[in-house]
Amino acid sequence: MTKLIDLQHYRHGSLPEGFKQMLIDVHADSYRDAMHDEFNQRFPWFVDHWSEMEGFTCVVAFDGTEPTGFAYGAPLSSGREWWRKTEFEPKNGYTATYAVSEIMVRPSWRKQGIANQLHEELLKERSEDLAVLLVDVTHPKVQKLYETWGYEKVGEQRPFADSPLYAVMVKPLRSFSTDEE
Repeated sequence: MTKLIDLQHYRHGSLPEGFKQMLIDVHADSYRDAMHDEFNQRFPWFVDHWSEMEGFTCVVAFDGTEPTGFAYGAPLSSGREWWRKTEFEPKNGYTATYAVSEIMVRPSWRKQGIANQLHEELLKERSEDLAVLLVDVTHPKVQKLYETWGYEKVGEQRPFADSPLYAVMVKPLRSFSTDEE
């Protein structure tokens, strides 16, 4: 069942006061049973890092005035696409990448289609060729969900010494005609 929610868009350079704290609060609720993990405790740093990137976009879901979840990311700089360390070879012409950094829904609103709505809304107007995201390899159900959204696992990475091992997943955002392949 898909719950109808209000989706609000946010962009780098025009974030309202309290925006970052709102994301931190949703994260704290979403990971309340795992906040003892030092990696999860660094989430505020990730919010600062990503929201300060040129091209940062975020979609927040609201049920009334209550934030229920969010998805955010930013385009990766050419030549700095960390996912290219995998053996995945994009089709000819696939160059620009949008990194989906977070998709998060608070526990009380899960299993209602909100994550998919956030993801689709985040990517619907992107001009990049590919979307890339990471998913903890100990969460195979989440990886399977992303596969139903069109992602393909192309490798594994541990981006930080204390981070989980992640599956690197890539999704084409546009198609090329067969004469360009």
